Amino acid sequence: MDAWLVTPDGVQRCPPDQLGAALRRQDGFVWVDLPVGDPDTERVLLEVFGFHPRAVHDCLQRNALPKAHVYDDHLLVVLHAPERGEGGHVHYLELDQLVSSRYLVTVHGPINPAVDPAAALRETGQVAARLDAGRLRPASPHALSSSIVSALASRMRDDLAERTTEVWRCEQEVTAGELGDAEQFLDDMFRVRHGLLAIRTIAGLSHQIYGRMHALDAYGEDGRAQLDNNLDQFDRLATMARTQEEYLHGVIDFYQTRMNTKMTIAAERLAVIAAITLPITALSSVMGMNVIVNSTTDPVFLTVLLVVMATMSVLLLIWAKRRGWW
Repeated sequence: MDAWLVTPDGVQRCPPDQLGAALRRQDGFVWVDLPVGDPDTERVLLEVFGFHPRAVHDCLQRNALPKAHVYDDHLLVVLHAPERGEGGHVHYLELDQLVSSRYLVTVHGPINPAVDPAAALRETGQVAARLDAGRLRPASPHALSSSIVSALASRMRDDLAERTTEVWRCEQEVTAGELGDAEQFLDDMFRVRHGLLAIRTIAGLSHQIYGRMHALDAYGEDGRAQLDNNLDQFDRLATMARTQEEYLHGVIDFYQTRMNTKMTIAAERLAVIAAITLPITALSSVMGMNVIVNSTTDPVFLTVLLVVMATMSVLLLIWAKRRGWW
């Protein structure tokens, strides 16, 4: 557990045993960050802050959807951030915030064992470093929460930028005609699209949550601008992710159309070959055993038969050409 006391005089680290005294001070506010697996999380939430058991339960368990719940003296906000996994899988990293006029408590929800625990602390770690260095001096817990949410939006924007670079690579390969292994290439493009869809989903749901907070005026008059900023960030992220997803969908359609066209042309040519060779095959199957015999082969009749077969093939080729089949 890490804790900070933010006052007009500055920012200082708060030892865990002095947390109660810091909360009683009237000249600032407290920020407590509880990382994944911290054994003191439940005790701090219940005994030190006295949160509602339902809020504590939401902080200790994984939540499939983001949420915002208003209590008498604080607000619970549950958000998610995307984290890349193996094989195109996207992990949802949960960040829970309990915001009041006197404190901010951030709780990092349970994560998949395949995810590095440090990944869940990225946003709060960045903000904590700015606090310790004196580059950030939030006026309220709402302002500090907004800074953390902005860092989360920045993570999503960086992930979106990486996905966009992959979209460009796919588009360049398609337009250059570098088809390669069709199955693998389509698999790669659909994995990129899945990542874009995950970002759009997370940003869209977060936008809905902050829209509800804005409608409830959860931060009051002083915090309305901060809510507007976070609301706008999520809205624009969702729009950019949707735009890139639509662009990639166009690239996939282009690629599939090209592949389908090649297959159609190949099928037409195979049909022409089959049509040309079918009469020859039929004629040779009927006449073959009666014409080419070791002791009684008739050279004249064999020559005439071969000329007839060649003439049939030429006529069929001319007919197929006039029909535009090749």
